[in-house]
Amino acid sequence: MKNICKFIVLLLIILNLIFIYGCKDNNLELNEENWREYCPKCKEINKENCKDYIPKCEEINEDTCKDYIPKCDEINNETCKDYCPKCEEINEETCKEYTKKRKVFLGIDLIDENLSVFENKRVGLITNPTGINSDYKSTIDVLFEKINLVSLFAPEHGIRGAKEAGEATSDSIDSVTGLKIYSLYGQTKEPTMEMMNDIDILSIDIQDVGSRFYTYVYTMAYAMMACAKYGKTFVVFDRPNPLSNIVDGNILNKAYSSFVGMYETITRHGMTIGELATLFNEHFGINCDLKVIKMKNYDPTLYIDETTVPWVNPSPNMPTLDTAIVYGGTCLFEGVNLSEGRGTTKPFEFIGAPFIDSIRWANKLNSLNLEGVYFRPISFTPSFDDYQGKLCGGVQIHVTNREKFSSCKAGVAMLYTIKELYPNEVKFQSYLKTLSGVDYIYNMTYSLDKIFEIIDEDVLKFTEISKPYRLY
Repeated sequence: MKNICKFIVLLLIILNLIFIYGCKDNNLELNEENWREYCPKCKEINKENCKDYIPKCEEINEDTCKDYIPKCDEINNETCKDYCPKCEEINEETCKEYTKKRKVFLGIDLIDENLSVFENKRVGLITNPTGINSDYKSTIDVLFEKINLVSLFAPEHGIRGAKEAGEATSDSIDSVTGLKIYSLYGQTKEPTMEMMNDIDILSIDIQDVGSRFYTYVYTMAYAMMACAKYGKTFVVFDRPNPLSNIVDGNILNKAYSSFVGMYETITRHGMTIGELATLFNEHFGINCDLKVIKMKNYDPTLYIDETTVPWVNPSPNMPTLDTAIVYGGTCLFEGVNLSEGRGTTKPFEFIGAPFIDSIRWANKLNSLNLEGVYFRPISFTPSFDDYQGKLCGGVQIHVTNREKFSSCKAGVAMLYTIKELYPNEVKFQSYLKTLSGVDYIYNMTYSLDKIFEIIDEDVLKFTEISKPYRLY
C-alpha cells in the first residue's frame, strides 16, 4: 500500500510537470492567471486542450488570425507568420507595427508603360533631389536614358538641393548630363517663351510635403500656365502625399495670394502633387493639356513611412517626416520674431527665443489639452538664422498620435499663448498674414476656440471642393 501511494504521488508530480511545460509551448509561459489574457475566449483550459486554444503562430490561418489581430484585413494564411511573429503580443494598438509596408509604384517607376506619351517629343523636366524612382535612381538619369530629355528646370533650392530657403537660383549647366538648367526661382517663376521654344512637353517629378506654403507646387502651377500659353503638354509623375489624405487648417483668402499660397486651398490639403495639378487645372482654371502618370498600389490613407517610398529631404530644413507633420502649424513662426528651429537638428519642431521661459510656455500649452501632442520645455542654440549663437528657451512639439494631431490648431495655439505670455516681446510680422492666408490670426480677431471652429468648417469645405479631383 505504501509503495502504491508513493507511485501515485510520483505520477502526479510527473503529470504536473508535463502540464506546466506543455503549456509553456512557444514560450508563452502560461499560468492560471494569464491564460485568459492570451486566449480571451477560453473558459476551461486544461493540460489536454491548452494547445487547441493557443495555436502556434505558424498554425494561424485566415480565420483565426482576425481573432488575434482584429484590424488586419489583408493578412492571410501565407503571410500571417510574418505579420505576427509573437501572436500573444498583438492587439489593436500593436497590429500596425507588425504589418509590412505597402509597395507603391511611383509615376516615374511606370515610365516604360508610358513611353508613348513622350515618343518623338522634346521633353523638359522640373525636378530636384526628391525626383528618384523606387531604386533610388534620379529621374533625370531615368528620362535621359529613355526619352529625348533636352532641358531641366530648377525650383527653390535648386536641381541638386544646394540652396537655402529664399535663396535665388540661376541658369546653369547640369554637370552630370550637360543639359541646360533654367531657374524658376529667381527673377523668373513662369517659364518664358525662350525656355519653352525647344520643348514639346514639360514634366515634373518632385516630392511635395503636403502643406500649402511649400513653393514647389506653385512652380508647378506657373509651369502649367506657360504650357497653356504656349500650347505645350504638362506631365506629372505622381508621388504620395507624405501626410496621407488628412485635411487640416484654414482656407486661404484670395487677398493674400502669393508664392507661398496662390490659390484658395487649405493648409494641409491631403492631395498628391498630381491631384493638386488637376485641382489647379480644372477648378482654378489654368486649362493646360495635363496628363498625370498615376501611381499603382497607392493607398491615400497611408503616411509615407507606411509605404516603400523612400524619404529624401525635400529641402534643407525638412529632414524627416516628423518635421513635415508639424510644419503645417509651426511654419507660421516664420512670420514671428521667434526661431522656428532653423540651425538646429529639429527645424520646425523646436520653437523659441532668448526671452522665453520654456517651462512657463510648455505648461500653458499643455493645459489646453490638444489632442495628439505634448509640448516639452527645451533650450537650444541655433547655428544660423534667427538668434544665431544665442541660447533660446522654447518648446519641442512631440506628436503622440498623428491621426488625432492637428498641426494647424497647434500652431495657432502656440501663437496665441506666446503672445499672451509675452505681449511686449513677441512681434507678429506682416508675413504671418501671407503664410496663414488670412488676417484674423495676425490680428487675433477671434478667440482660440472660434479659430478652431473655423478650421473645422474649412476642413469640411475643402474636403468637398477637392473630391472631384482625387485620383485614388
